Amino acid sequence: MSTSSRFPLGDVDLWFEERGEGPTVLMMHGGFSDSRDFEDNLGTLRSECRLLLLDRRGHGRTADVDGPLTLEVMADDSIRFIEAVARGPVAVVGYSAGAAVALRVAARRPELVTALVLFSGWFDADGLLVRPAATADWPAEIVEAYGEVSPDGIDHFPVVAAKIAAAAEGEEPLTEGDLGRITCPALVVAADDDLVTLEHTIELYRTLPDGYLAVLPGATHLLLHEHPQACTRLAADFLAGRRGPRRMPFSRPTMAGRDS
Repeated sequence: MSTSSRFPLGDVDLWFEERGEGPTVLMMHGGFSDSRDFEDNLGTLRSECRLLLLDRRGHGRTADVDGPLTLEVMADDSIRFIEAVARGPVAVVGYSAGAAVALRVAARRPELVTALVLFSGWFDADGLLVRPAATADWPAEIVEAYGEVSPDGIDHFPVVAAKIAAAAEGEEPLTEGDLGRITCPALVVAADDDLVTLEHTIELYRTLPDGYLAVLPGATHLLLHEHPQACTRLAADFLAGRRGPRRMPFSRPTMAGRDS
């Protein structure tokens, strides 16, 4: 089963698609893209879950409107979407900027998030090797993909790019206290050659109260498309609670604060 609809939210109508049946999972795509990020990879989770694939404001089939495109604005949209459409706590899977939005949703409203799977995400834009720039020479495939579905048309892409670049420059990072409020299980997944530094990824993993870590070898920031089966298996197992055996008599949490 797959149905698409729109959720009216003030001055913007958020486009979303619903697929599958089971526990509800909100899927958060990357920046400069849309929920098509999950085709031929995490979209197959519909066999185990009810997926809500949301195109955030200014992305995909959701129009841009007056105002900024900050992570905070999109987190607010997502919270209201969870409350009105999902009608209860959900697991959230985020990729790239979608993972950054997901972190803010979970930090602000931890009772709404049962689990997080974060692919190539960040809590502070300083963790990025390269920040988006309004004047960047964007690859034609990114611009053309935007124009294929955007109700604003391909000529509006520079406006959205400028908004995202401005947001990246002015966004306040999440603090250790913010991340400490995220008590649900959270899987942090990164590539070994990611746009997010490995140091930042490890800091995120270590700061989350119930964090788990996976680093895919031979992968880049496009890991969903480069390693679709591995990414899907990681997400499916984690969302289903399949953590694997722990055979060592000690672990990171129990050893915290001890002398080596």
